[in-house]
Amino acid sequence: MKILRLPMIVLACVVCAALLALQASQASGKSAKTVTFSKEVAPIFNKNCANCHRPGEAAPFSTLTYKDARPWAKSIRQQVMNRTMPPWHADPHVGQWANDARLSQKDIDTIVAWVDGGALEGNPKDLPPAPKFSEGWAIGKPDVILDMGKDYVMKPGSPDEIQYFTVETNFTEDKYVQFVEARPGNRQIVHHIIAFIQPPPKTDGSKQLSPEERRKMREAAMRDNIFYQDGFLTKVKADAPVYDNACDLPSGGNGSKRDGSGDGGGEGGGSSTLLAGYAPGKNQEIWPAGTVKKIPAGSKIVFQLHYSAFLNPTGELKDRSSIGMIFAKNPPDRELKTHPIGNHYFKIPAGAENHKATACWTAPEDLHIVTFMPHLHMRGKSMEFKAIYPDGRTEVICNVPKYDFNWQLVYYAKKPVAVPKGTKILVTTTWDNSSKNKFNPDPTKDIRWGDPTYEEMTIGWIDYTLDKQNLKTTAMK
Repeated sequence: MKILRLPMIVLACVVCAALLALQASQASGKSAKTVTFSKEVAPIFNKNCANCHRPGEAAPFSTLTYKDARPWAKSIRQQVMNRTMPPWHADPHVGQWANDARLSQKDIDTIVAWVDGGALEGNPKDLPPAPKFSEGWAIGKPDVILDMGKDYVMKPGSPDEIQYFTVETNFTEDKYVQFVEARPGNRQIVHHIIAFIQPPPKTDGSKQLSPEERRKMREAAMRDNIFYQDGFLTKVKADAPVYDNACDLPSGGNGSKRDGSGDGGGEGGGSSTLLAGYAPGKNQEIWPAGTVKKIPAGSKIVFQLHYSAFLNPTGELKDRSSIGMIFAKNPPDRELKTHPIGNHYFKIPAGAENHKATACWTAPEDLHIVTFMPHLHMRGKSMEFKAIYPDGRTEVICNVPKYDFNWQLVYYAKKPVAVPKGTKILVTTTWDNSSKNKFNPDPTKDIRWGDPTYEEMTIGWIDYTLDKQNLKTTAMK
């Protein structure tokens, strides 16, 4: 019997080995599928990366061609695997976002397979048509372009400066802006741009102060204020009162400065005057259809520019930044308003790894929040927006657990967040002022609010619409 069994056992082993070999061969064949730039990778880059990764934009290389992208293949693999690129920092478990930039796992796997397979070009005939962009503008060709009116010159070694430039729109009728983009003229020295709408004087004879006039009034009141002027920069005094929990203050944290209307970094940011902004990672505003920013006839645009040598430029450099606007083609429904929820009284102790501060704002009437934008500086770690409703319910409506100063993103709610009158919006900020923060300019220093990037801020910007407003009965006549 043993003589008969041995061949059967051997036969069984041979059959089993053959089956395993066949399965391995099939699996190997499947995983060995060649991934090329032209056929599989270029469509992913065109859809998700090319808006920034193209000639003339801020990204260090273009993804539009194989020749430009190939030298960066290993870096691309690393950046997409750890989800550093495309930049996106919102908590995936809180809210849904119309501009969610995250790559799908399938797209990540495709890019990784391309690099691991030798980053091959493939057949150029498989290359999809390149996306079309209006030269110099992410929003498309603007209807109107306004620049700041004159060049600004920054000399080597200059300190940070906040500068203002006021320009005429020459609009003879009200304009309703659907898309707007702020573009730096020189990215080496422009840290941020904020463009404000300065309406004409009121027809009832009352005077509306310009940003320059309000700044002069503040400077005159500095001795009684928590702020002081350091050259072209505004800072909080080191001995100013400290309120990390600013929600108990009448202003909610926006302070005795600027009648609660400032942007936290300069003049003029009241609840309906902010038009557009630029910061690293942000330069365009594309609002939902029917939602617009209104520029009254006769208005001026005030450019606030933060100039900084943060990129260590050499030689004398010039800038002439601008904004481009595309107007609504159909009668709008709602006017978008902007409000900064900030705390100017915080103090971050030296070496503190997880220091928190809060700021609050109470909705004056029923409204819907359309966008959220956290703004912090180099010690910024996280920001959370929480709604405390009149019935006592609480809900986190936006959370950015890993804030990145280099990518100041705006989060567009897929469905605007309903906020009843009397709802308190609580903004909680966390900073890392310790030596563990590799971006920290000086972990040995207590930090107060200030314009320059080596000081700190906390501003939770929101764009919102008022429920009772309907522009269709008055607009675009």
